[in-house]
Amino acid sequence: MEDFLSGLGQFIQSHQAWTLPIVLLISLGESLVLVGLVIPATAVMLLIGGLAGAGLVSPVPVLVGAVIGAVLGDIVSYVLGRWLGPGIVHRPLFQRYRPAIARTRLFFRRYGFAAVFLGRFLGPIRSTVPLVAGMMAMPQARFQVANVASAVLWAPLMLAPGYLGARGAGELGMLSGHGAFSVLALVLAFTLVATLLGGRHLLRSQAARRPRGRAARPEPLS
Repeated sequence: MEDFLSGLGQFIQSHQAWTLPIVLLISLGESLVLVGLVIPATAVMLLIGGLAGAGLVSPVPVLVGAVIGAVLGDIVSYVLGRWLGPGIVHRPLFQRYRPAIARTRLFFRRYGFAAVFLGRFLGPIRSTVPLVAGMMAMPQARFQVANVASAVLWAPLMLAPGYLGARGAGELGMLSGHGAFSVLALVLAFTLVATLLGGRHLLRSQAARRPRGRAARPEPLS
């Protein structure tokens, strides 16, 4: 992972014209169902935020690419869910993710519009919320409002830790060699832990609020 991030950082510094499309593709992939589960988007966004904080790349294309990619990724997942409907869970690619989709469905049924907005910030269900919104036939206008609004907030929040960490390291004279990577690694670890704990807490709270007498398991998907 460290070699990948180092190589990507050097490539972006040498080819700054590619900053926007690279960030766009990363944030788009992170928003896509299945694809988002394997892309290390958090680490990459922290790295790019660190490059912007160090003054090595312009923050404007980074922010623009992150917002556009996040919006497009959610649109693709929503359209896929709307097109295939609940039966998507019976497709070979999605069968192993039926429990995760079922949990996300419960989350969506309880919170609706807020689920789409908040889901972008919750790692455990991040890439399945737009898919479920489409499966549940959420009106497209409401979905797009939540999609765009959350993307505009998500992009700077994802980039801010790396950006602020790099700025602070630069002021302390640490922004060279392994110093920068140490700061970014610390910020990355903190962000990942906070995201996972926050997501699990919210999902557990949702399960605990379900009416008594019902089994604490995801509802069946048709």
